[in-house]
Amino acid sequence: MNKLYVHSFETPMGRVHTASSEKGLALVGLPRETKRRFYTRMGKHFPDYEVCSGEAINKKAQTQIVAFLSGKRTGFDLPLDIRGTPFQVKVLKRVARIPYGKTRTYGEIARAIDHPRASRAVGGANAQNNLPLVIPCHRVVAANGLGGYGGGLAMKRHLLKIERPLRD
Repeated sequence: MNKLYVHSFETPMGRVHTASSEKGLALVGLPRETKRRFYTRMGKHFPDYEVCSGEAINKKAQTQIVAFLSGKRTGFDLPLDIRGTPFQVKVLKRVARIPYGKTRTYGEIARAIDHPRASRAVGGANAQNNLPLVIPCHRVVAANGLGGYGGGLAMKRHLLKIERPLRD
């Protein structure tokens, strides 16, 4: 049976939960997400996995996430286990390439992946991002404002503010 390793830790913004598979970091639960909701989501995406605690990838993720939320790190160097439909994975891989301190609109991401009329679908793929922060969906905004964010708009604003010093 495959194993899924879970870990929880405190950050400057609150408690974060992570889960990793043998492939890499698979889930990040932001502070707004309860432990119960995180485990429900974990069961949905990894139904046949044995849940264990620990794993080096989670410890490395903790160090990097805490540093990122403290404004001391601009990116992540972690193996990832990205799950989703082929379209969702394509969107998330593109979102992962948005530079620190920059934003892109849903439409810009849609055009960048050769689906120029798929802005809403890009938004939907972002909403299904299991690796927020690490895949920086907070950097994707609506053409006329912030758009949404699973961690809440206050957190999205805060994350963009952390990155603001490096913006053009």
